[in-house]
Amino acid sequence: MTWRRSIEIDGFKHSNPIPGASIVGNLMMSSIIAGRDPKTGKLPETLDGQLACLFAHVRAFVEAAGGTTNDIVKINFWLRAPHKRDAINAEWVKMFPHAQSRPARHTQGLAGEGDALVQCDVTAVITASAPVTSTK
Repeated sequence: MTWRRSIEIDGFKHSNPIPGASIVGNLMMSSIIAGRDPKTGKLPETLDGQLACLFAHVRAFVEAAGGTTNDIVKINFWLRAPHKRDAINAEWVKMFPHAQSRPARHTQGLAGEGDALVQCDVTAVITASAPVTSTK
């Protein structure tokens, strides 16, 4: 039987009635993840600050689904200033230090209004044997 479970983490919530991520079987897909500070709920003013929070959220969602960052297959990024994609690389190589074992990645421009300088969504195939859990 196919089942679906919503994944939520502390310090992250969408304003719309959607989960932070959803898992069916061992496939986890996130909704849009922004780099809001989990303690204040506000976006840091700098791209580096938003990226640090965003990558922390990515890790927390995958772990709440029962996996690790090794289970991430692809991350799509939306960047307000696409020419600054090198800024993603600092956090990217911290999370994925082994060049022969990194997920796929795509970066495109972030349209629309708002203070978000970067957003992403994540696809992971959870291979750990831990049960699906939530930090909430």
